[in-house]
Amino acid sequence: MNQTAVDSHENWLTPDELASARRRLPILYVNAVPVRVDDTGVATSVGLLLRSTPEGEIRRELVAGRVLFHERIRDALVRHIEKDLGPHALPRIPVSPSPFTVAEYLPTPGVTPYHDPRQHAVALAFVIPVAGDCAPRQDALDLIWLSPSEAADDGLQKEMLGGHGIVLRQALAHLGFPPGPPVG
Repeated sequence: MNQTAVDSHENWLTPDELASARRRLPILYVNAVPVRVDDTGVATSVGLLLRSTPEGEIRRELVAGRVLFHERIRDALVRHIEKDLGPHALPRIPVSPSPFTVAEYLPTPGVTPYHDPRQHAVALAFVIPVAGDCAPRQDALDLIWLSPSEAADDGLQKEMLGGHGIVLRQALAHLGFPPGPPVG
């Protein structure tokens, strides 16, 4: 058994405690941009989730989620990738992962390009190669793999809310793909 496993029931908050914390503290998140790479390590496709919002809208999203108390960033990435992409995704997470950007989500629109109406959240964003079979899980309706140029498409970017499209553009730039037109 993994000695570093985090018991999410003992190391996290009840719904009421979480709501209270969200009103008072920034919450740490991870954003993961799953990619398929060729034999030379060049990204050939980018994975995006399709989800339904509470308002019934269908949107594209990145893999994302909270970091639990006493959980390493690496372990949070594995947990969220497996939760969203399945246990056979086989993420290749470095021993010491480094984010390509930090996104600060605020409940007030327009202060930063990132918006989360629930809370002030700070997300460390990572590009994560996955080598296995991926299947959407939890509340994800679908998973699509797009070429980097398709992922940079302005129309697709507009399907992403809260700044996920901006994080995706930053990931593509980090991978060496030229930026597309600005998201607006």
